[in-house]
Amino acid sequence: MLKSLHIGRYVSDPNDLRVLREFLHAIGFGEVDGEEGRSAMLSAPLALLSLNSLAKEYPAEVRERLKDVNRMLVIEVTNPDEVFEIAEKRGFRLLADASTATALENPERSFTLELPGEIVLTIHGRADEVGAAIEGQLNAAGKRFAIVVSRFNSFITERLLQGALDGLRRAGAEKDDIALVRVPGSFEIPSAARTLAGSKKYDAIICIGCLLRGDTPHYDVLVNEVTRGIGQSAQETGVPHAFGVLTCETLEQAIDRAGLKMGNKGLEAALAAVEMANLRRVASGQWPVASKTGSRSRVSGVRKGRTTPASKKRKSRS
Repeated sequence: MLKSLHIGRYVSDPNDLRVLREFLHAIGFGEVDGEEGRSAMLSAPLALLSLNSLAKEYPAEVRERLKDVNRMLVIEVTNPDEVFEIAEKRGFRLLADASTATALENPERSFTLELPGEIVLTIHGRADEVGAAIEGQLNAAGKRFAIVVSRFNSFITERLLQGALDGLRRAGAEKDDIALVRVPGSFEIPSAARTLAGSKKYDAIICIGCLLRGDTPHYDVLVNEVTRGIGQSAQETGVPHAFGVLTCETLEQAIDRAGLKMGNKGLEAALAAVEMANLRRVASGQWPVASKTGSRSRVSGVRKGRTTPASKKRKSRS
């Protein structure tokens, strides 16, 4: 029975094939197979498109016939405006551009390009209609965080810790709202995180550690157990856990991720914890959505239903 449909298009210049391949990759096609300079088989969610170099070994009559049928391609996309920008940056000639006002709020756009290899490409589609996004804001005011940090490989974990503290403070967390818990190694992080999450005193837990591959399978065992334990704790308690445990092949890789070439993963984990703490409240309906546009605007740090003065609140938390 029928398995798939392949539609071939032929170009005479291998360089045109390269330009076509790069453009189609840029707008979302995936490559299934091909031979450098001769062919490229590209896939779309609902079709396969085959591009081929019109090799000289083809008889002249065959080449002319293939050239006649290869001029037109039609592709439907969900983001025509973005595809238009990509084509414009690549300098493709625009032959036609029109919008269909059948839906006033979300009209369909159709435009036609002249591509290398004498291919005429028509792009059409309309942007997907997606509702407002629910997301957490990067505002740590009024929330409490616990940081569980491993003492093992402290040369790295202390740098990650400083990054996490910096991230929390920049997001508006107060010193008294940050609890620091030290454990012997990364293997002990899930247990400590689970205990802290179970206390219901914290809006998010930040887990910081560093595992470096050695000469035995010990590394793989620890990576799996630590990852599973932290994830299980987050799922079973409902308290967000940020994963700031580095799993690196070498010390140099860890150094790069603790504040050098790759940034500071401790800071990234802290910002993820802040966002997830806010998202938890938004998704549960305890806090109104602050942004429906996808931007991370700041929201009030006052918790719903709390009117206790700050001084008394501090005392009750101690």
